[in-house]
Amino acid sequence: MAGADKRGNVLEKKTIAAEEVQKHLTSAALAADEKKAGDVTVLDLRGLASFTDYFLICHGRSDRQNQAIADQVVDRLRDVKLRPLSMEGYRLAEWILIDYGDFVVHVFSESRRVFYGLERLWSDAPVITPPLSGESGEEAS
Repeated sequence: MAGADKRGNVLEKKTIAAEEVQKHLTSAALAADEKKAGDVTVLDLRGLASFTDYFLICHGRSDRQNQAIADQVVDRLRDVKLRPLSMEGYRLAEWILIDYGDFVVHVFSESRRVFYGLERLWSDAPVITPPLSGESGEEAS
């Protein structure tokens, strides 16, 4: 998905190698986990959606925690020179969406996560368990 600048000019989606995307997803998942995000999940949307390849979905227990999770993800990826195309929902923090083109990070409140049910809506997508706290990632069937 292409983002837009402040003037509405469409920015090109910057695609990166698949192994780089995996590294960035893992970094984002670890960053969310460091801020105690709940149920960090990655959906593999390749072949199911044209706008992105992955969703990273998690939730926090308060608006402030959701903002801290989003900040940690953005800061961690900025360290490797990756900046989001756009970020929405930060101020209200019920659903913060951070678009990196090849993947989109969703930081929900618990109630919004249940209400919108992205895992349910994208139930055809394989679920990838990201490696957290020294675990090894594996794909679920």
